Amino acid sequence: MRLLERFEHATAAATMREFRPTLFFGVPTMYVRLLETPGDVAREIGARMRLFVSGSAPLPAQVLEEFHERFGHVILERYGMTETLMNISNPYEGERRAGSVGLPLQGVKVRIVDGEGRDLGDEQEGEVWLRGPNVFHAYWRKIEATRAAFTDGWFKTGDIGRRSKDGYYTLCGRRSDLIISGGFNIYPREIEEFLAEQPEVSEAAVVGEADRVRGEVPVAYVVWRDKGGDAATLEARCKEKLASFKCPRRFVAIEKLPRNALGKVQKHLLGRRSAIQ
Repeated sequence: MRLLERFEHATAAATMREFRPTLFFGVPTMYVRLLETPGDVAREIGARMRLFVSGSAPLPAQVLEEFHERFGHVILERYGMTETLMNISNPYEGERRAGSVGLPLQGVKVRIVDGEGRDLGDEQEGEVWLRGPNVFHAYWRKIEATRAAFTDGWFKTGDIGRRSKDGYYTLCGRRSDLIISGGFNIYPREIEEFLAEQPEVSEAAVVGEADRVRGEVPVAYVVWRDKGGDAATLEARCKEKLASFKCPRRFVAIEKLPRNALGKVQKHLLGRRSAIQ
């Protein structure tokens, strides 16, 4: 095993060729960067690798598909939390479904519930509740936070998800990320994944911005593959493919998305960026 102090995308491919790992754990940003690896080098790395695993943040379906083409591997995505360790995972043997975090691990029980804590049916979006031996018992010296986190022994994750008819779970976003615009509920992940599919976009994040008329409107922060990305073209595509209330009101160009040590986007920092029209 080799534990690197940080991920350096400029040297990542060379490190893998020299060390020849068979297992790689990464966050989505790392996989986005690895897509820049030349095709012949990517195939060489993929030929020696047994498994690529992604977690900590949602992996865009587009990235999974492009990575499969370049490296010859379908990334295994799974879902865990600090409070629960691992909960749900795509199978090691079996279908690894793009955009999905997979099936509950043995002993883990999962519910999708509405705002009143009532169970929802398949293909309906609601909050993910968990129960199992992997779930923590309490926050250290935080009695009220612990009480608020549980209902009848179920841990309320704050994540919004849905279950397919054959049992695969898909995460739609954080409840705290929900944008309510003119009475419509908007989960940023849908918009972010559409933006990530565009050839000139490297990464994107969508946040709510206060609006006098609609309460909130979505704003997109975009990392262009080339500096000459055109916001007007991107806006036109959004209007063509997305519901009108989901189209970002503005597109903000930034060099990189602010992330914490686990690779999660720190959306509360995005409002400090300057906008382009």
